[in-house]
Amino acid sequence: MNTTPVRDYLLGLQNRIVTTMQAEDGKTFVSDGWTRPPGGRLEGDGLSQLVEEGRLLERGGCNFSHVRGQGLPPSATQHRPELAGAPFEAMGVSLVFHPRNPYVPTVHMNVRMFAALPEGQAPVVWFGGGMDLTPYYGFEEDAAHFHRTCRDALAPFGPDLHPRFKAWCDDYFFLKHRNEPRGIGGIFFDDFQEGGFERSFGMTRAVGDAFLDAYVPIVQRRRELPWGERERDFQAYRRGRYVEFNLVFDRGTLFGLQSGGRTESILMSMPPVVKWRYRWEPEAGTPEARLYTDFLKPRDWADWTPA
Repeated sequence: MNTTPVRDYLLGLQNRIVTTMQAEDGKTFVSDGWTRPPGGRLEGDGLSQLVEEGRLLERGGCNFSHVRGQGLPPSATQHRPELAGAPFEAMGVSLVFHPRNPYVPTVHMNVRMFAALPEGQAPVVWFGGGMDLTPYYGFEEDAAHFHRTCRDALAPFGPDLHPRFKAWCDDYFFLKHRNEPRGIGGIFFDDFQEGGFERSFGMTRAVGDAFLDAYVPIVQRRRELPWGERERDFQAYRRGRYVEFNLVFDRGTLFGLQSGGRTESILMSMPPVVKWRYRWEPEAGTPEARLYTDFLKPRDWADWTPA
């Protein structure tokens, strides 16, 4: 099975995103290449690119990894139990950006390919990924822009994909123990192989290619808004939800840790400053309360129009 085109695309995507975000931030990302030699639980290579204490990004990372292993862990086979323990190959680009300004939302995106290689059988290949937005202070036009960009990226592959992937995202990025969404969603898909390799890979490329168009205009609109200690404090509190989701529910984080992946790269998604409070609720009528009442619930944002 020739996976070179997927690898080439993912490395190019990482380079485009990092180059753009470096220009927006003004600080160069640190590049940390790594390899895993044969003989361990995993073998392969990757490139972690991270910025900390930037002008725009307080912490942000965009990672590429390409690994092979001898046994798919439970986090990768929960929908395909017959492949549990099979040799595998996995590659992807994953990013999380935590901006400094509380009015600029945190964002996550990843695109990935898995190939299970059961002995004596043909490879089983599937794709996954998506992107989602986690604002601290909501703006309807930002939410609409992000969701419309996601919808437009999927449109060439059929009108059914965006409603499916939006609902999947709403369901997936949900903190069950809090009974609340992590953010305002976006799109999410996994175990995708509909129409064969080329169609699935093409759709995955469209999602990856849409990321900068979805996020950068929001950054440029909000990055210079003035903020103070109140906004910063609420941002740190809401970041706690991000940490809870990634460590308890996120399949990518769990796959990386369960398969013996590179811990520093896996946990680059963690925000640098976080707070928790006991039974705290925002005061009614405040901008903080509006996040809960107007944004932290599934909405058809792509169809939003100004009143």
